Amino acid sequence: MKFRFLLWAMGLLMARASRNNPAFKQQLKDKDLVFQMQTLDGKIARHFIVSDERISSKGGVHPQPAFAIAFKDAAYGFATLQAGNKQLAFMQGIQDKNIQIKGNPALVMWFQGLMKYLKPKKKR
Repeated sequence: MKFRFLLWAMGLLMARASRNNPAFKQQLKDKDLVFQMQTLDGKIARHFIVSDERISSKGGVHPQPAFAIAFKDAAYGFATLQAGNKQLAFMQGIQDKNIQIKGNPALVMWFQGLMKYLKPKKKR
């Protein structure tokens, strides 16, 4: 349940950033694709649609995402996406085969670059 909620919240954060953050919008320029995050068994999945410098998301599996990131299970997906050093957590998960990437790996790197824009702003 936590993993499903986290994917939904990520969709909201990315949709908001695509409306309000010029630097985030710049990363979406010339991108027209669908990507997906899911559990390996596909029971929990959410796909994210990038079009016209905006992102929206929908629950469920998309038939042909440009790339998909599949976590071994929901608990592992939640822990990885909440990790302090996400890049290290992703690399370790891929090495251990707890995370599988399907599709274009260059787009996965692009997606990881987007994540830095979703961090909460620190209070001064």
